[in-house]
Amino acid sequence: MSMIKEFKEFAIKGNVIDMAVGIIIGAAFGKIVSSFVADVIMPPIGVLLGGVDFSGLALTVKQAAGDMPAVVINYGIFIQTLVDFTIIAFSIFMVVKSINSMKKKEEEAPKPPPEPSKEEVLLTEIRDLLKEQK
Repeated sequence: MSMIKEFKEFAIKGNVIDMAVGIIIGAAFGKIVSSFVADVIMPPIGVLLGGVDFSGLALTVKQAAGDMPAVVINYGIFIQTLVDFTIIAFSIFMVVKSINSMKKKEEEAPKPPPEPSKEEVLLTEIRDLLKEQK
């Protein structure tokens, strides 16, 4: 099998397309959550902490000198990223938990007994006929 044929077979499978759609939706969801964190969650937290803006927190390792820019560790951006991650992880956890609970309810629902096969029906009729002959 040629490599191009194998690749076409791989790329056309439904799982790959489903995964691509999931990645695109996940990226969009990440942007929504990042905006939610930056624009809704962090301002009140900053006010509670005395007006601290996490994204502005930094540690200057070396001051700027001439054409050389300052060497800065932006730990505030790191804190912001951790908060984003925590909120995204929690929201995904809640979605997965709700999906799992719906699946569990679906599994717990009583299922009607399966229809007997043709052989079982035939055997039942033969049994009933033999009982009648006695």
